[in-house]
Amino acid sequence: MLNPVIRPAQPADVSAIENIIQGAYSHYIERIGRKPAPMNCNYQEIVNTGDVWVLTNQGEVIGLIVLHRESNYVSVGSLAIDKMYQGKGLGKKLLVHAELHARNQNVNELRLYTNEKMHENLQIYSKLGWQEYGRAEQNGYKRVFMRKILS
Repeated sequence: MLNPVIRPAQPADVSAIENIIQGAYSHYIERIGRKPAPMNCNYQEIVNTGDVWVLTNQGEVIGLIVLHRESNYVSVGSLAIDKMYQGKGLGKKLLVHAELHARNQNVNELRLYTNEKMHENLQIYSKLGWQEYGRAEQNGYKRVFMRKILS
C-alpha cells in the first residue's frame, strides 16, 4: 500500500537518489544520443544545498524533485520516480509539492526544461498546466522550456 511522504533529502539518501535517476532516465540515452543531463549531476553536492526533496514510502526513497529558488521563480531541476512506482500519480504529487514550495517562498512561478525528445514528459507537463515558453540548444541538449504561473 502506498503512503507517500515528502521530506528534505539527507546525505544518506544519495545512493537511492542516484539509483532512481539511473532507472528513470537510462532508457532515454538511445533516443537522445547521450546521457540525459540529470544523469551527469553530482547529487551529493545538490543534496547538501538543501534543494532536493525525496518522496518516501514506508521509509524507502521512491522519488525525488530538485527545487532551486531563483530571483523571481522556483526552478524544477530534476524530477524522477522509481520505475516500480511510475504511473501512480507520484510525479504529480511532487509537482504539487513544488507549487506549495514556491508559494512558501512568495513566488508565483515555476520553471523547468526537458529534452525535446522526451515526448512523454512534454505531454504530462502540458496536461498539468505547464506552458512552453521557448526552445534552445544548451550544452548539446535540445531543450524545451516550460513554466507554470500559480494563481
